[in-house]
Amino acid sequence: MGNSKTRVAPNQTEERWVRFEKHGDEESRNWLLERYLPIVHSTAARLCAKLPSSVEQDDLVSAGTFGLIGAINAFDLRRGVKFETYCARRIRGAMLDELRTMDWVPRLVRERAHRLGETAQAMEARLGRRCTQEELARAMKMSMGEFRKLQRHIRAASPVSLSRKWFETDSNRDVCQADLMADKRTCDPMPAVLRSEIREFVTNSLGRTERLVATLYYFEGMTMKEISEVLGLSEGRICQIHASILSHLSVQLG
Repeated sequence: MGNSKTRVAPNQTEERWVRFEKHGDEESRNWLLERYLPIVHSTAARLCAKLPSSVEQDDLVSAGTFGLIGAINAFDLRRGVKFETYCARRIRGAMLDELRTMDWVPRLVRERAHRLGETAQAMEARLGRRCTQEELARAMKMSMGEFRKLQRHIRAASPVSLSRKWFETDSNRDVCQADLMADKRTCDPMPAVLRSEIREFVTNSLGRTERLVATLYYFEGMTMKEISEVLGLSEGRICQIHASILSHLSVQLG
């Protein structure tokens, strides 16, 4: 839903902004949040394409949503700046702040990996052959247990190219990393069908607040507490809305 492009009349958007700036009402804020959520999704997709696979796009979307909310609350119509331009910086900044807190590769692991590589190169140049793990561990002044643990950390922190060549067959075709990976994707179509039905239900059968709760919980992966902070409602109220959504969904799906 966040990636869909809904045509909204400029006058309607302007009216919502005026109303929100004057009254600060929850309905207008939720309307504006839903109106500009596609910017969060597109920004997260562009940023995630440049990052390691260990970074989840949903984490960036969650951070960007908070950035969008902050932009809505702080925006001043009198500045004469387009909100899309203003919020794009806030959304991207919130995502970058989230990335800084992830620290998926500790600095110590990077330093030891670099030192291990330099040690291996120096020993191979001196010995004229590849050194063994035991020789490397002694040179690094580490026990074999510590050495193997370091290797596991380095492997976990090192991206692997799917196009890396493993060997060449008789037909001169290179066998790459991707060819050796098992395809664990399921062929069961039911989850996709059910998800499609739920999306249709969320789009057509719920009110604006219920639709936001369902979207943030089921499709953005946010917790009830996070949603309560986003929408400015108590966590208990969000749970009540969620229970109402499940009741409606049960009736809708029979």
